[in-house]
Amino acid sequence: MILLRILIRNAFRNRLRTGLTILGITIAILAFGLLRTVVSAWYAGVAASSATRLVTRNAVSLIFPLPLAYKDKIRQVDGVSHVSWGNWFGGIYISEKNFFANFCVDPPSYLALYPEYILSERERKAFLSDRKGFIAGRKLADRFGWKPGDTVTLKGVIFPGNWDFVLRGIYRGRDRTIDETQFLFQWEYLNETVRQRYPSRADQVGFYMIGVASPERAVDVAGAIDRLFKNSLAETLTETEKAFQLGFIAMTEAIVMAIQLVSIVIIVIIMAVVANTMAMTTRERIGDYAILKTLGFGGRQIALLIFGEALVITGIGAAIGMALTYPAARAFGSTLSNFFPVFNVARETLWLDLGAALVVAVAAAVIPTQRAIGIRIADGLRRIG
Repeated sequence: MILLRILIRNAFRNRLRTGLTILGITIAILAFGLLRTVVSAWYAGVAASSATRLVTRNAVSLIFPLPLAYKDKIRQVDGVSHVSWGNWFGGIYISEKNFFANFCVDPPSYLALYPEYILSERERKAFLSDRKGFIAGRKLADRFGWKPGDTVTLKGVIFPGNWDFVLRGIYRGRDRTIDETQFLFQWEYLNETVRQRYPSRADQVGFYMIGVASPERAVDVAGAIDRLFKNSLAETLTETEKAFQLGFIAMTEAIVMAIQLVSIVIIVIIMAVVANTMAMTTRERIGDYAILKTLGFGGRQIALLIFGEALVITGIGAAIGMALTYPAARAFGSTLSNFFPVFNVARETLWLDLGAALVVAVAAAVIPTQRAIGIRIADGLRRIG
């Protein structure tokens, strides 16, 4: 306790310089935490993926459909427990800036595959019984002020025309990693309308979601499904849900790498700032350290004082920066909810903040410590006055 009091008193001997250094560390840790949270949000879909779910799509590209008839053959594959299907709808609500994910799905099988989407029994029954019904995530409903029973019109792009839907339920995620910004409606409603307007596009799906009996069988089941449709007019590519999500991230890998690089640069910059502060502090106290040496203090005790002071300054700045990360992430996440449906500060991000602060403190104190320990007593005393 006495040592901590001495370290704090030493750290704030020059209050202006220490305050500015702490402010710089706070901003750096806050920026570092937000950038790491952006990276975590980029991989949120991967983190939420289930090891017991597969995705089957057209082997050529995701934009090419698959026949609805495939579902019966997929069900017969050994190891398959559930089969669901759907299409990306790509509808626009009022204007293009109101982007959100909207899919048509087969409700009974889809909800069985995704138990992490929590609906009340009343809402589930209302959704299943209304052909024009849809369910929306809690965050999406809050964003537009939707309430159950409201009619929402989407302008189709892939499927032209105005499409009317009735909100029958608002789902919430089982935990914080679940996307609560999706718009899900009945595939049969889309298919019936398409059959009337564009008969050639009827009875086609964009993807199949497949549940497997156990994660260990996922690879074998995926291979069996693809072999089943090999050399057909619409060959398939089946992969785990995690691999499917990683495929989208790979398209923007350069952006993710740039964000990670910037986060590292921020730490290097603040390391230089703290190192400069500690160098100035050590230079001003050379006489003090010389006197400590005459009193019998060794290099370890002097090193403890310098490293401890660096840790106090860095620790205070890091603590404030970490505390500010949560409100900043909430504000940042609400602004960019279109791009990051899940924007939460992960526990790993806080550990990285602590690790970065420790690295900065240690690295910044190394050279000043060497100078303080290496100076001769007579040379140090000459600098007094």
